Amino acid sequence: MNKIEVQNLTKIFGSHPKDGMKKLNAGQSKREILTKTGMTVGVNRASFSVKAGEFFVIMGLSGSGKSTLIRLINRLIEPTDGEILIEGSDITKMNKQTLTETRRKKLGMVFQKFGLFPHRTVLSNVAYGLEIQGVKKEEREKSALKAIEDVGLKGYEDNVPDQLSGGMQQRVGLARALANDTDILLMDEAFSALDPLIRKEMQDELLNLQNKYDKTIIFITHDLDEALKLGDRIAIMKDGEIVQIGTSEEILTNPANNYVSNFVEDVDRSKVLEASQIMKKPEVLTTYKDGPRVAVRKMEEAGLSSIYVVDKNKQLKGLLTIDDAIKAYKENIPMEQVLREDFHRTSPDTSLNDLFGYAAETKYPITVVEDDRLLGIISRVSILSGLVLGKEKDEVTAG
Repeated sequence: MNKIEVQNLTKIFGSHPKDGMKKLNAGQSKREILTKTGMTVGVNRASFSVKAGEFFVIMGLSGSGKSTLIRLINRLIEPTDGEILIEGSDITKMNKQTLTETRRKKLGMVFQKFGLFPHRTVLSNVAYGLEIQGVKKEEREKSALKAIEDVGLKGYEDNVPDQLSGGMQQRVGLARALANDTDILLMDEAFSALDPLIRKEMQDELLNLQNKYDKTIIFITHDLDEALKLGDRIAIMKDGEIVQIGTSEEILTNPANNYVSNFVEDVDRSKVLEASQIMKKPEVLTTYKDGPRVAVRKMEEAGLSSIYVVDKNKQLKGLLTIDDAIKAYKENIPMEQVLREDFHRTSPDTSLNDLFGYAAETKYPITVVEDDRLLGIISRVSILSGLVLGKEKDEVTAG
């Protein structure tokens, strides 16, 4: 079951929103409704779902409706129409008490403006959500201290917000959300106020925390690079509408319309393409069972000067060069004793950008491994052509 399901969610700001809803359903545009009634369509029949543990990014330019949308999800703003199902329960139909309990137990919120109490210490700020839930002091401080350590602020428990940098203050806000132990995190432009270097650090920190906690995250941003880096899937908004939902690769290679095409045209593809998308299956492999003589024959037939050695479960054992194979054969040396380890291993989700340095230095293809299993290899030419061919594909699509 999806963790969150949103169906036809709409918000119209103005004196007669129901009348505006009728006009919207009759086919009138946001601009027409504004001109005729003075009412503003903030979110226009948005529909999407988020799976448990998914990092879902909603992005768009200023005025696109993204921040309104996230505030509708926890009813900080009341919707005009539509459904918001949190684990199957429609939050739009909850009474005040049930809504409050749902917010406390299931929905953590991290804002752009940190929202910290200036007179409270870091520990007190982080424990605040548990305090208002009536959790005993010893228990809430234990949870708060763990969250503080997890976000890298151990030792700052007794500081007040004014004694911290902007990035550290945002870590406090994140720790407060984590301490509440909600399954869902709603993050509204959480890193927008930070300088670029701190922002990158916080993005990396958030990804690390997501790997550890496996939260369901809805993250709002106007920064496409940030969306591409963080999101499992991305929803792009324009004028209150969701115009496309997809993975980074889907949005880059198959933009839904000219608006999305223009949005992504200047993206650095090296930050988006991953090792799994440019790797190739090795033409030949060998095993200990084959022995050096068979390994030499395989290399000769394939025109290779080296070959990777795996076991029966495709676990990568090492690299065998032609010279070492011949030596092992002539001197009757076990093949495992002449294997090389001076090649680079990477995971399938490593970005192309992170492979440039290794490609320049290594003599051998980069191996893509997961749980020690060899999935594929990447040559230097694959890294360079991954960018060139991707660019050509974009130009053909645009043409």
